[in-house]
Amino acid sequence: MSDYLMQTYARQPVAFERGEGAWLFDTNGEMYLDALAGVAVNGLGHGHPTLARALCDQAAKLIHTSNLYRIPLQEELAARLCQLSGLSRAFFCNSGAEANEAAIKIARLHGHNNGVDSPAIVVMEKSFHGRTMATLSATGNRKVQAGFEPLVSGFVRVPFGDSAAVEALAAHHKNIVAVLVEPYQGEGGVQIPQANYLAELRRICDEQSWLLMLDEVQTGIARTGTWFAFQHTDVMPDVMTLAKGLGSGVPIGACLARGVAAETFTPGKHGSTFGGGPLACTAALTTLSVMESEGLLDHAAKLGQFIRDDLAMRLQGQSGVVEIRGQGLMIGIQLDRACGDLVKMALEEKLLINVTNDSVVRLLPPLVMTQADAELLTEKLARLIRIFLG
Repeated sequence: MSDYLMQTYARQPVAFERGEGAWLFDTNGEMYLDALAGVAVNGLGHGHPTLARALCDQAAKLIHTSNLYRIPLQEELAARLCQLSGLSRAFFCNSGAEANEAAIKIARLHGHNNGVDSPAIVVMEKSFHGRTMATLSATGNRKVQAGFEPLVSGFVRVPFGDSAAVEALAAHHKNIVAVLVEPYQGEGGVQIPQANYLAELRRICDEQSWLLMLDEVQTGIARTGTWFAFQHTDVMPDVMTLAKGLGSGVPIGACLARGVAAETFTPGKHGSTFGGGPLACTAALTTLSVMESEGLLDHAAKLGQFIRDDLAMRLQGQSGVVEIRGQGLMIGIQLDRACGDLVKMALEEKLLINVTNDSVVRLLPPLVMTQADAELLTEKLARLIRIFLG
């Protein structure tokens, strides 16, 4: 471990130097099956030749100019994302936290524009929206917030999946201007709400003239088998945030909006030095193109179903396994106890996984993972879980 790095991560004792598809190779040449994809980032896997060529070509031409000037690739990416989502305008930044900051600022400015002096946003328990001061204040996890008080005010928290609790707020909180919610919670343990949850939130927001803002940082860009998780429903958000899989490893975030939310920012109200630069936009445009040409949306949906079904079969009757849930290649295995030790056990078996919310094994494989890779994943993971649970 380096003495020169701030100790913000409890890093695993391995370093990788190259990758191919769903496989990573460490500095000793050992192969690891990657079922985490950089935490839902490397949707195209590692070393994808089309992405590598596009980045090399763009880097040789132009990397950065700044948003003081037009950036044609940014305009092309905005148009592409709006066409895919049905939203109408995009703002580009560098991360999911920044995208959510933009959404929070849109909600607050929208509130002030409509005479609300202290606008508030409804957020959810066990949510995760980032680690900046506003986004960690919006996050429903005390571990993330502890030590950084005073938190940013203006957030009203309710249980995730409980639309009635959101509706009940309307009678008592006259300063609410928006609801910020993940369609499926990622860091909260791959929580999947009832099928009508987003539709109920949309109805409430329409009745109260609130903005419905969806954090799709983890669920977006084909992770769940559609371009965006809200497309599993008939619901259309007012604001949507993206990052993670958008650039396949090159940092880029986006905040998309429609209607009044899309017109709220005016020159000088928000900005980003690096956001939407030529290199990052090339990464995103190439990512979207490859996902479409290689049929990765349908592949993610089918392979995710296979992984869940195969794990359920292999773990049938195993005490301690509470539930296997997910959508597409966003999968959680809920155990009845804390299971952080499984990460180390899997690493020793050359398998990369993650544990979130203490007791949920989280799988976020690259969308290019093959059927053979998936079968190896389920065999290894089921065996490890059985050993762990005894």
